[in-house]
Amino acid sequence: MMNHSSSSTTTSIISFYSYLTRSLDDLYRSFDPQTVISIHFLQLVLASLRSFHTELTLLVHKLHLPSGEKWLDEYMDESARLWEVCHVIKSGVSNMEIYCSMGTNIPSILENHDLNPQISREVLAALNRCQRESVRLEEENKSLVETRIKPLTLRFEEDSLVELKFNGFNGFRGALYALKNISSLLLKIMVNGLVYCSDKTSCSSSSYMNTSSYNESRTLFRTNFMVSAARLNEMVNEREEGNDGILLYEFQETTHAVNELKRELERVRGSGMELDISPRVEILKSCFGGLQCGIENTIVQLDDFFDEIVESRKKVLEL
Repeated sequence: MMNHSSSSTTTSIISFYSYLTRSLDDLYRSFDPQTVISIHFLQLVLASLRSFHTELTLLVHKLHLPSGEKWLDEYMDESARLWEVCHVIKSGVSNMEIYCSMGTNIPSILENHDLNPQISREVLAALNRCQRESVRLEEENKSLVETRIKPLTLRFEEDSLVELKFNGFNGFRGALYALKNISSLLLKIMVNGLVYCSDKTSCSSSSYMNTSSYNESRTLFRTNFMVSAARLNEMVNEREEGNDGILLYEFQETTHAVNELKRELERVRGSGMELDISPRVEILKSCFGGLQCGIENTIVQLDDFFDEIVESRKKVLEL
């Protein structure tokens, strides 16, 4: 007969996996194919990543793990990996701030002055600087991924037959494996959206699971949680496939707005006609405003996550 301690441990582990499953399903439902990798979606991804780390830390307390054993090293290694990748993401997002600062002043120039040849030249020069900055930004972010993400081998992998090690430390090792795999998926999405996406980098999944291949007789953890992960991975991967660069929807919309306004201004100058470019200016203003707001909010979320990681490590060390 199962004793109370064993029953409590089993309940805690099952609750952890159930929480992962529900959260992944919520993320899947929140994905909007119209905006693809949007700031809103990526902030939900980051919020999920933070909540998963918090739940794992709470699980450590519930399982009454022995102090000073290998589970602690494994937990510290994973939290250090989260810290490092999120710092790379923050660097990539911060790089976009420069791009925003260059673009936010352009609409004000056109709003406060009549469109004459001098103003037209001034705005075209500013738009050209924005275009060059977007190229520089993507090159710098690409370098970040290749030099700092690639060595971390950030991969979302299909679970092969590793059940034997899942029961270690009252099931904690399996929970940590689950978190590491899911964190790889969520971090991959964030890196591709906010830093840089390329087939040549190691941010892609090493294998994509076919959810239909999962056998109903497998464990709760492998059916529900892994199938939910695979479904989210497959949907996001379909939108990312074949696209290099920063995939963030708001960034792509802003660069498109810059290109369109430049094209319109060149048309005005070339034709000598007076054309109304105010709709293009409003679009550009809205795009830069939305991008800048999203960047600022994401940096705040990342900084909060760093504080949470530090606090969680401290609490676990005190056990």
